[in-house]
Amino acid sequence: MNIKQFKHTILFISVFLVSLLGIGQTNSHNNTNFNKLSEQLLIKIKNGQETQDLESILKNTTLEILSTNLNTDSEKLAFWVNIYNAYIQIILSKHPELYEDRGSFFKKNQIAIAGKMLSFDKIEHGIIRKSQWKLGMGYIRKWFPNKFERKLRVDERDYRIHFVLNCGAKNCPPIAIYTPDKLEAQFDMSSRNYLIKTTTYDSEEKTVTISPLFKWFRGDFGCKDDIKKILKSYAILNTTEKVSIEYGNYDWTLDLDNWVKQ
Repeated sequence: MNIKQFKHTILFISVFLVSLLGIGQTNSHNNTNFNKLSEQLLIKIKNGQETQDLESILKNTTLEILSTNLNTDSEKLAFWVNIYNAYIQIILSKHPELYEDRGSFFKKNQIAIAGKMLSFDKIEHGIIRKSQWKLGMGYIRKWFPNKFERKLRVDERDYRIHFVLNCGAKNCPPIAIYTPDKLEAQFDMSSRNYLIKTTTYDSEEKTVTISPLFKWFRGDFGCKDDIKKILKSYAILNTTEKVSIEYGNYDWTLDLDNWVKQ
């Protein structure tokens, strides 16, 4: 073998090893549709199928790929609501005892996405609610959100997310599978159904009793007049005049496998 043949042989072996090991190749997740992946993740959970393959893709993608894939608020909301609801099922179905200390459970970094370990609090309050301080009732933003949060969070808050996120409790909204192209209609339907279920109106006393979600995140909804307008827009109230608001209780009993009835 002469020198020229030897060099060609070495080059061939190098190219083969690069191809075999994936060194220097474009990340295979570049072409992943992460909205479709989040939908498939919930479908697999609902059907009792294993989800490790999809969890692995989520874990091993990059911030750049994920942020490029999720361009609009509709894409971000559909993806992150699906992811939140999916991992509640994945984690608590295996370890229901974690729900006994809900405060620790929601703030624990336990969801592997794009090379980071995320908490449910980070997804809900940081990404979906646009960097809101969890205890700020929707009035106080976080001062220094990190790069991950800034690149993936929504541009505008949408109060309807409180009627679509399922945190595992009995009084949570049931789980639906959200898609960007149908998100407006889906969010409206889920909101209306949840409000009908959780609202009581006493026409004689002119008192409406609503979910305490409105109290905990009041800044997301606006003032009490705004809340009454929301209720009227979903035909829960036929008038907003001289109607007083009261807040009901919230049942935190663990209730997994709570899906929208098809």
